[in-house]
Amino acid sequence: MEKIKVDIYTDGACSGNPGTGGYGTILVYIDSNGQKHEKEFSQGYSLTTNNQMELLSVIVGLEALKKDCEVTIHSDSKYVVDAFNNHWIENWIKKGWKTSGKTPVKNTELWKRLLKAKERHCVKFIWVKGHAGHEYNERCDSLAVNAGKRETLKSIEEELKYPL
Repeated sequence: MEKIKVDIYTDGACSGNPGTGGYGTILVYIDSNGQKHEKEFSQGYSLTTNNQMELLSVIVGLEALKKDCEVTIHSDSKYVVDAFNNHWIENWIKKGWKTSGKTPVKNTELWKRLLKAKERHCVKFIWVKGHAGHEYNERCDSLAVNAGKRETLKSIEEELKYPL
């Protein structure tokens, strides 16, 4: 059986780094009748970093999928896209979550959660230029920025303790 094809558009934002921030994620699926379905996710955090929000935006999109899918992640984060496309993550794992400079990889808990979320899917990562008029990237940016401005913000610590 052919896997369902889903496009996931993601963005993270942070005011200050660290500072208040949020993520925006949009899932797009076209069914067998050609009808487009979209689902949006966003959440704000009280003290976070831009990279944490970029990672969480991808994680949330993948975790939302209920079936095994063929997924294309569209992100303006070179941090996320290059980690997979340039095989950095494979090297980090081989080196016990150390960088090529032998320093600990930042956001290891989120990277591990992302790996777990993607393991049942066929995933490819595509970099899109941010703030360049791409419809879904602009929408994700707006979701992320507005999420970080909400009165009620979550703590990133809740996400870092997520069971693996």
